[in-house]
Amino acid sequence: MTAPRACILSVSGHMLTDGEKALLARANPWGIILMGRSCGNPTQVTALTEAIRQTTGRNTLIFIDQEGGRVRRLRPPQWPEIPAPLTWLPLYKQDADLGREAVWLHHRLMAAELEPMGIRADCAPVVDLLHPDMDKIVGDRALGETAEQVADLAQSALKGLADGGVSGVIKHMPGHGRAEVDSHETMPVVRASRADVEQDIAPFRAVRHATMGMTAHLAYAALDNETTPATHSRKIIADIIRGEIGFDGLLMTDDLGMKALGGTLASRATRARNAGCDVILHCSGLDAWGKVLRDPDMVLREMSEIVDACPELSGEGLRRAKSADAAIREPKPFDKAEGRARMEALLAMRPTGAVA
Repeated sequence: MTAPRACILSVSGHMLTDGEKALLARANPWGIILMGRSCGNPTQVTALTEAIRQTTGRNTLIFIDQEGGRVRRLRPPQWPEIPAPLTWLPLYKQDADLGREAVWLHHRLMAAELEPMGIRADCAPVVDLLHPDMDKIVGDRALGETAEQVADLAQSALKGLADGGVSGVIKHMPGHGRAEVDSHETMPVVRASRADVEQDIAPFRAVRHATMGMTAHLAYAALDNETTPATHSRKIIADIIRGEIGFDGLLMTDDLGMKALGGTLASRATRARNAGCDVILHCSGLDAWGKVLRDPDMVLREMSEIVDACPELSGEGLRRAKSADAAIREPKPFDKAEGRARMEALLAMRPTGAVA
């Protein structure tokens, strides 16, 4: 069997269209990411993930963005409420052990919903620092305000997912917290000093053992220049992500459809691969006007463009992809009802007046 193609694609709805079946069978993408448009209820999602694997003919890794709070594809009433990650920071400041437990439980509960449906990879945790004076693109998605807080809690988050049979994706390297604008709309340029940027890089070192990580569509004047985002920067990927951070896991791009990157989808993919990204992630999430993309024909066209720009995995990229697949374990025993009750109790323990 040939190696899978170096991309993670999305699909347009609750079921695979005939065109999507044909493309997935031909292209064999390494992974598939489910957007909200593909998540109706647990039974339907389970059927969709099974159909994807039947179509590709292998145990294709299924991803999702499920952080809690603003960023979640699985929403009530079909799925339980999960708060934003920053919710737990006041508790952590009051009692570090309880804060770690809360973050572990937060991610263990998400894994308990994902894994039974065949979703075994989550684009979480966010390892970016909260900088309150910057754009809210990170905001309450962050785990903390300091490198020490985030480094500590990100490890609890990854363990919570792993204990539930789900692999985490650390994001967004080398740090998204200083973005002054939303990278979904335009490319942020970080002009902070090298010493300041070091604070954002630091927490990623604590989780460099993660099997998968994601780049940031930000330019860093102190790390390369003001025109090349990390996703397209050989210098940042080689010297910072692989070098200073020491990350040797599979490196994927952030969503290639975001407006921070210019040019065609194919050119974006080629530049990212040339810069050192192992896998191209494309969600077909938004159209040119920022509206959610649901037209199956348009989604298929974008998917096809990405496929044509991505070769089969080989060399170090293939090795890292195999390691990421092999690292996923069966979930450990867990009682969801007890877990939910404990989470509610931990929420009640937060300091009075906590706003995070």
